[in-house]
Amino acid sequence: MNPATLDAFRAHAVADYPREACGLVVVAKGRERYRPCRNLATTPSEHFVLAAEDYADAEEAGEIVAVMHSHPDAPACASEGDRVACEASGLPWWIVSVAPDADDTPSAGELSCIEPSGYEAPLVGRPFHHGVLDCWTLCRDWYAREWGLVLPDPQRHDNWWDDGRSDLYTENLAAAGFVSVDAKDIQRGDLILMQIRSRNLVPNHAGIYLGDGLMLHHMYGRLSSRDVYGGYWLECTTSIARYTMAYLGQGR
Repeated sequence: MNPATLDAFRAHAVADYPREACGLVVVAKGRERYRPCRNLATTPSEHFVLAAEDYADAEEAGEIVAVMHSHPDAPACASEGDRVACEASGLPWWIVSVAPDADDTPSAGELSCIEPSGYEAPLVGRPFHHGVLDCWTLCRDWYAREWGLVLPDPQRHDNWWDDGRSDLYTENLAAAGFVSVDAKDIQRGDLILMQIRSRNLVPNHAGIYLGDGLMLHHMYGRLSSRDVYGGYWLECTTSIARYTMAYLGQGR
């Protein structure tokens, strides 16, 4: 990374403080350039959602070679979400810390860089980062690791369950190969769909039934966990879905 690129990145990070700044490094005609992008996250001081239009514009301008973002009031250490998203992007990720100095003026501090290395987040104990590490990501990861299935990963904006129109699971599960089954016949590997304070009145939380009365799930703002499937979770359940290969007796 050349000094001019890093200087442009630092300046953007300071200008966007206390929001997380995000941008892309593009190489075109043999020259490296930093392209600042918009952070569309609903909580921009905590994470970033890089605007899809900005990514597309960067792709048209040249070859994207790195992702960059800042950590306001935090070290430049990669979070669990950063490491997972870095793997998904297939690109190096640069991080800079930004914090006020002695006279309360924000300034850029330490830099760090991570690269794809095959990292996988643990199924239990991962932090919540919507769209990167959330309940559907956990379900996808379980099916991939336990059954070798590659399930779709639809784009989902923050608070989609309260936007008055979205119904993520109902719209995508049938196409992904799931069918509804009777709750009394629940078995290991079934998908538990729950509705938890959704203004859209649609299922907005999912977990995997592990058998023996346990489920694996990842609640908003909490670490992923194995919990007893009963009580509150049972009351919130709207339906049980089973992957069709398992339903036809060809799965695990």
